[in-house]
Amino acid sequence: MAELRKKEFRTLDDIQLKRVYTQADVVAPSVGNPIGMPGEFPFTRGVSPEMHRQSFWIMGMYSGGGTAEETNKRFRYLLGQGQTGFSIALDLPTQMGYDPDDPMSKGEVGKVGVTLASLEDLERLFDGIPFEKVRQIRTTANAISPLFVAMVIAMARRRGIDPRTINLFVQNDVLKEYIARGTYIYPPAPSLKHCVDVIEYCARNGLRNWTPMSVSGYHIRDSGATPAQELAFCLANAIAYFQEAVGRGVKVDDFAQNVWMFLAGDIAFLEEVAKFRCARRIWSKLMRERFGSTVSETQALKIFCYTLGGRLTAQQPLNNIARVAIMTLAAVLGGVQTLATSSYDEAFSTPTEEAATIALRTQQIVANESGVADIVDALGGSWALETLTSELEARVLAILEQVEQKGGAAACIESGYFQQQLSGAAYRYQREVDSGERVVVGVNAFKADEEPKIPLYRPDPEVERRQVASVQALRSRRDNIAVQAALAGLEQVARGGGNTIEPLIACADAYATTGEICGTLRRVWGRYTDPAVF
Repeated sequence: MAELRKKEFRTLDDIQLKRVYTQADVVAPSVGNPIGMPGEFPFTRGVSPEMHRQSFWIMGMYSGGGTAEETNKRFRYLLGQGQTGFSIALDLPTQMGYDPDDPMSKGEVGKVGVTLASLEDLERLFDGIPFEKVRQIRTTANAISPLFVAMVIAMARRRGIDPRTINLFVQNDVLKEYIARGTYIYPPAPSLKHCVDVIEYCARNGLRNWTPMSVSGYHIRDSGATPAQELAFCLANAIAYFQEAVGRGVKVDDFAQNVWMFLAGDIAFLEEVAKFRCARRIWSKLMRERFGSTVSETQALKIFCYTLGGRLTAQQPLNNIARVAIMTLAAVLGGVQTLATSSYDEAFSTPTEEAATIALRTQQIVANESGVADIVDALGGSWALETLTSELEARVLAILEQVEQKGGAAACIESGYFQQQLSGAAYRYQREVDSGERVVVGVNAFKADEEPKIPLYRPDPEVERRQVASVQALRSRRDNIAVQAALAGLEQVARGGGNTIEPLIACADAYATTGEICGTLRRVWGRYTDPAVF
């Protein structure tokens, strides 16, 4: 008998793979999961009967950089290329609640995204954009997500637009920032409530086509999590938000059908397809059994996928085009509703226009040429896939039970449990790469003697100077008495524990800056410092 390539074949979640699977492997009485049909509980096979036979997923790209005017030009270009959704990248100062002229912002203004220092920047960002042609507008806002929502509403009111006609999709998941990404501002408890303000406001004000939250596993995965950890930690955060919303008297069926899950699309093809199917199955049962949902739209999880940037390599970067194509196939066959694809140059910088176009074309080729979208859940019934789906589910539920025993998501953030688990998983993966046990083409095998030179996006060094001048000019010409009155109103509501969205709208409408608004809330809630870092 020929010698095998490896002694053992294991997934990223350390599930041992058998040589071959049979129907007997699918039976999992301890989990008891019927495969079912697409569009039916537990939605393993998809959230609707026809899925992509009816319409393709929303094709969006992560865009934004420099000034609002520059990003507006990129949006217009991508709309012309057939893009149907935007994912707005915000620069770090904006995400952390600082103005461009704050000393904390120096060197970071406009670098990894666009600056939104005030409503004025948002108005420039969307100048001339036909909202009726955009199926989805997404943003990376988390700690400042309630403020972003307020800015959009203020802009719509000023333009005489009904906010309900804008298809807004906000991430608004600050808990994962403490676990993985780091763009938090306030301590976890008030931050959680601040995010739920958006859910409550949308539910009580008829914003039924807005996505008030997208609970995120992507950044958790990009920080080293296994697929099971990605799902479990993400679901634990969702439980915390939903408990807060329900505690305010908002019924789960009045908001959860508009909540999405934001997941990574990795290159481990079968495991990723299984992960998306597993996510829907667990979500449906969680909504029905724990939160008492009686509406199928609430139980049917909508998934936004972004191909995993952390898997893209600086070595032989053109290989990333192939990696993204495989990730895209996994996401489509896994039944996601929205997909953004990484650009091959993501390991270096914000994507160039050419790289972003190739990433979009990858989706369009999969959609229109591959035929994989013509059958609903085309891989459903595969003995290997169904077994992986159930095994992943069992692992996710076991981790969720551990989180519950430790007091829930907020307690696990405070204790450092999540961070410790991610560090361990990331270490194990890197050890496998370093030892050569896990091959990464161009990194630890099939290396090139000379790396190709590729064009890179370079932010204009003048952007920071122009943004500083712009925000200072705004402060000099606005009605500063109105600004101070609006900020005082926000502080009063925040101290009283009320919903902050209407006071934030008033602040945005008065052209208070991001830094001034977040500074007001810092005085009330404090500033969070990770005890594991400082």
